[in-house]
Amino acid sequence: MPNLNITKPELVWPGKYDESGKRIVNRGAPLPFQIIETIREGRATRAAGGPDLFSFATQKNDSEDSDKWHNKLIWGDNLLVMSSLLQQYAGKIDLIYIDPPFGTGSDFSSKVLVGDDDDPLPGKESSLIEEKAYRDTWGNGLSSYLSMMASRLSILRDLLAETGSIFVHLDVHVGPYMKVLMDEIFGKENFQNEIAWYYYNKMHDSRKRSLPKAFDVILYYVKSKGSPYTYNSLAEDRDVPVTQLKRAKVDGKMVNARDENGNIIYQEKTTRTVDNIWRIRCLQPANKQEFVHYDTQKPVDLIERILELASRPGDLVLDCFCGSGSSLVAAERNDRRWIGCDLGRFAIHTTRKRLLGVPECKPFQILNLGQYERKYWQGVMFGKPDASPEAALVAEYVRFILELYQAQPCPGFRHIHGRKGRVLVAVGAVDAPVTITQVNEAVTECAAAGQKELHILGWEWEMGMNDPIIKQAKASHDVTLRLMTIPREVMEKRAVECGDIRFFDVAYLKAEVEPQDKAKRKVKIELKNFAIPDTELIPEEVRQKITKWSDYIDYWAIDWDYRRDTFMNQWQTYRTRTDRKLALVSSEHEYKAAGKYEILVKVVDIFGNDTSLLLEWKAK
Repeated sequence: MPNLNITKPELVWPGKYDESGKRIVNRGAPLPFQIIETIREGRATRAAGGPDLFSFATQKNDSEDSDKWHNKLIWGDNLLVMSSLLQQYAGKIDLIYIDPPFGTGSDFSSKVLVGDDDDPLPGKESSLIEEKAYRDTWGNGLSSYLSMMASRLSILRDLLAETGSIFVHLDVHVGPYMKVLMDEIFGKENFQNEIAWYYYNKMHDSRKRSLPKAFDVILYYVKSKGSPYTYNSLAEDRDVPVTQLKRAKVDGKMVNARDENGNIIYQEKTTRTVDNIWRIRCLQPANKQEFVHYDTQKPVDLIERILELASRPGDLVLDCFCGSGSSLVAAERNDRRWIGCDLGRFAIHTTRKRLLGVPECKPFQILNLGQYERKYWQGVMFGKPDASPEAALVAEYVRFILELYQAQPCPGFRHIHGRKGRVLVAVGAVDAPVTITQVNEAVTECAAAGQKELHILGWEWEMGMNDPIIKQAKASHDVTLRLMTIPREVMEKRAVECGDIRFFDVAYLKAEVEPQDKAKRKVKIELKNFAIPDTELIPEEVRQKITKWSDYIDYWAIDWDYRRDTFMNQWQTYRTRTDRKLALVSSEHEYKAAGKYEILVKVVDIFGNDTSLLLEWKAK
């Protein structure tokens, strides 16, 4: 235990201080954001005949004080994301709501329905695919959990405006520890209240030998009580009206009000002031309008009350553990600007679909840290104190990926890095897409070595990859080629330790442009086929549920004029719990001018993986 000079009560845990007594702080690193998708308008807006938002969506100016502001959904490690937000948003976030993992030691799941069926009936669970939504599992238990939260809370404090508020959603497992930690970081004097969310409709398991759990805790702090922080007193309807004495101020004192005859005046009250016990329903699976089969999903009603209490329309809201997206849906519905972040691809996909279902949803962007995050991870993961040279970092990175793929290093090649049984394996760079040229070189080297099968592992792929190049490898060199996507989870230590790493084949997608007039200005896109090469990745019970190729698809979208940079989502369709049918033909699009256009079609499958197809079209 290091010698500590502690002058006031604080929470101490292994890993908080180093041997010399210095505080260990991990604040990540600021990295550039990459805009990977801009949403023009949602399906709900389009169906309602809402305004054309594309003029706003294509603007580059992203000033937080401008009407050209874009809400932001960010995929990545929230420590790095928040560090990267600091440069532009330090002291500018008006309200923070987070629902972090509760440190229970459990993993939590998102469930995806398969195909056109409605919810599974009893005994039909095979229509669900269950995927890890996030991992509430910590290598060193509570100590590593507190280190994780302390790092993030310290950055959140820097992001919060002087007049801002933060709400931290917790349960009995870590609530007492987090209260002490929040006092240390935000100041005990800035503690506002402890809110008890009483979910009165939860069904309890009577078999457990313990008191049923009926509430969560939400810690409420302001940045500074000395500032004019935002606070709005709220009222709610009473179950039964009550009769109360009417009070009045007389000579500076509050007294019972009386009429002209001196009789005490009574009044009937149908509302009550909202206190710190909030009686709000929890979500049940039967609620098809809101429940999305996402563990720990919170009701939008709950977060809307927080927004009403401590923010105003136009304020900027941040949730860096956004999960199923309830906080962002609440912010969107209540005219707040928002930034959301999550590590899980299912969280990002689920949130995107929920936002698209909000009527008149404003344009928003999906961002990540992409190659910059991966490059940073490579340096942290494989770097040595003596500042390892780039070649050593790359070698360690390749060795690590090969090990996860259960392959062994194979020296003596230029473009190939390993062997898995009779299969040769090549690993793409951490910070660049795998190019068609690189694939061709590896295929040629594989054939020259007399080998018949090659697997190429990559994070991203040059546009136009997959089916043509796979056919070419077979026809020209008699090499069976598989393109495998390296999952983002390889950067998560606990995912690696738990064996939750799955490499997916790049899927095959076929779509065609269907002209609707002689000038070919009016067009539709029709999906013709979608295939996942290795169906062994799919659990047998789910495989039996899939009856046609479109059952693999959960969502697809179109950029009608792709410019080789950001995917501008101008049309989309997707499955929901209340509408399981998926259109395979898009709405009609009309080009205003003749010319050559590139159309990008993006599909998200039931595993949450993206597959894109680039089409060319000439309008007359």
